[in-house]
Amino acid sequence: MSEKNTKKITALSPTWQAPNNVRGFSTTRQGGFSMAPYDSFNLGDHVGDNKTAVKNNRTLLTEQLGLPQFPLFLNQTHSTRVIRLPYHGVDINADAVYTNQKNHVCLVMTADCLPVLFTNQQGSEVAAAHAGWRGLCDGIIEQTVQCFKSDPQDIMVWFAPAIGAKAFQVGQEVVDQFVAQDPQAISAFAPDPVNPSKYFGDLYQLATQRLNKLGIVNINGGEHCTYHETQDFFSYRREGKTGRMASLIWFE
Repeated sequence: MSEKNTKKITALSPTWQAPNNVRGFSTTRQGGFSMAPYDSFNLGDHVGDNKTAVKNNRTLLTEQLGLPQFPLFLNQTHSTRVIRLPYHGVDINADAVYTNQKNHVCLVMTADCLPVLFTNQQGSEVAAAHAGWRGLCDGIIEQTVQCFKSDPQDIMVWFAPAIGAKAFQVGQEVVDQFVAQDPQAISAFAPDPVNPSKYFGDLYQLATQRLNKLGIVNINGGEHCTYHETQDFFSYRREGKTGRMASLIWFE
């Protein structure tokens, strides 16, 4: 038996009432080939990990989760650019992926930033967005939803694991940028009791506010914290040098 056959990855499934033909997952850090500090199921090839280990992990992802094809891995830059699949271009600088074609996998990678999966009630449109605070503030969610032909009330969302509200410490400038876009955003920030010049931000709440403004209310997930759940998730804030998880979705 090859080493590849002995590896067993673990992944979370969205907690939502999606159509039966929709498949979604969010990986954990467990079950792959990478050595510390990327141990062990790192899917990012831009973080300093051994390239062969990453390649093997990506193959493992495709095989063990039964992906219909090898996915496109974006070069994520905290932008608001959305790529539509199938994609035949060469510029993969983007932070969200959308498709209305079956068996095309939309995938984003994270290690604290908020991964957002989208589908419609008909199971005919899906998307995945990488919403770090900058992209979230600038409108990555709005740009992703704009791709959908479905009415907002027909769209459902699942928040895959991100850094939680008790760990995401930010400065006044981040608060100000969100509040400039939406005054209601102030409710998603709480002063840090130890450091009065800092705040704790709730990415899940900030994303929920943006989705609600678009008319999307079927929102699920958001109960994990990548920073505090050390066994299961990579966290850039916690470790600095670390791996990346993937959140992915497609429909059959």
